[in-house]
Amino acid sequence: TDPRQLTPTIMGDMANAACMADGFDNIQKLPDPVPGCPNFRRVPGFKVYCCGQPTIAGFEAALTKVCGDKYPKDGPIIWFNLRQEPDVYVNGEPICARPPGKIGEYAELGDVTRDIAKSNEVEFLAQCEMRKNENGGKLKAVDINKKALEIEVKELKSLSQVIEGVKEKFPGLVHWRVPVCNSAAPLENDFDIIIKTLIGTAINTPVIVNDQVGLSRATTGCIIACLFKEFQISASFEGLVETVPGVNL
Repeated sequence: TDPRQLTPTIMGDMANAACMADGFDNIQKLPDPVPGCPNFRRVPGFKVYCCGQPTIAGFEAALTKVCGDKYPKDGPIIWFNLRQEPDVYVNGEPICARPPGKIGEYAELGDVTRDIAKSNEVEFLAQCEMRKNENGGKLKAVDINKKALEIEVKELKSLSQVIEGVKEKFPGLVHWRVPVCNSAAPLENDFDIIIKTLIGTAINTPVIVNDQVGLSRATTGCIIACLFKEFQISASFEGLVETVPGVNL
């Protein structure tokens, strides 16, 4: 059995999926919030950051903070999304697909691969469009407490479409899905995907990792990125020691 599949619940057909708002009251747990990007923070000593699922405005706010006044906005930036559940954006706010029995619970959705996540996102967008059209331009959803919501849809985009928009201002952005579950260690293949994506990047290339809230999955991804950065630093120093007289004193 898949070691990540801790419950029998799987993502399933998008036609049966519930729409759940990613954001909620008190999602922000840390001081100095970045507007629209919950629990954004930097790992001390590394250009590695983690956060929850941003709003459309939150993507730009987070990337602007990462670049600051030194790193070029057209430079390479790696963004890993560790969520199993697909996302759409309604009026700039993220809404995810969940099995009806997994509202407000950890997303343990079985063996979800990157290809499955991308396919689910396309299907979920089509479902939301259809549901909105059948309901007079309003989309029915729930919050994490299962409270019913009905949102008048002025704009509906998939996460992929949002990222393409973000790339207009940050053309070096690479957004990569690595779906992992919340409560178990990532699979070896997940680890390999993250490392292969980072190979060839510079030590100062920013790495951002997100899940829904910016807690478990994002933190795990940040640790993997930091391990890679640590090897980069060690290899760079070893090269100096071997080539520059007097460094290793």
